[in-house]
Amino acid sequence: MEHPTSEIIKIAVVGPESTGKSTMSAYLAKHYNTIWVPEFARGYCEKLSGQPTWQDEINMFYGQVALEAELLPKANKLLICDTTFLTVKIWSEHVFAKSPQEVLDELPKHPYDLYLLQNIDLPWEEDPLRDFPDMREHFMEVWEKELKSLNANYVIISGIGQERYESAVKAVDRFRISHVRFGI
Repeated sequence: MEHPTSEIIKIAVVGPESTGKSTMSAYLAKHYNTIWVPEFARGYCEKLSGQPTWQDEINMFYGQVALEAELLPKANKLLICDTTFLTVKIWSEHVFAKSPQEVLDELPKHPYDLYLLQNIDLPWEEDPLRDFPDMREHFMEVWEKELKSLNANYVIISGIGQERYESAVKAVDRFRISHVRFGI
């Protein structure tokens, strides 16, 4: 299954809380017979006894980058990433009113080929690690603003159930076809 990492297309599944990022990442990995990078912050935060600190945000940044680097060589043409360290920027700015410099420095150097921005049209699901059920529209706007500021190639993925999965697959397939057609 191993390919030169420069040939691997990196797909980032991103968005506000409770929009099905992990479920979508697992689905896409299975559909495309590849692997997916889980969200490092979830496992990290499950071990915390309180709210994440500034240093925790920095640790989550480094953890996400390391996990992705570890799994990239194992991908089969596509690497599906359940979120990215852009989440650290968004959460840090919301909670601490600033972002770690490490994150700001690395963002322009760590692009993804395609971002699948999960829409907030799914019902909210309670989870002890989710904090802002009443701020989903706000965070959807923040995600779009951040992706635009990176000049990122992104598609908003909407729908319930199979419709949502099919929307994501169509977006990835369209990207792959254009990727091959234009020799990108």
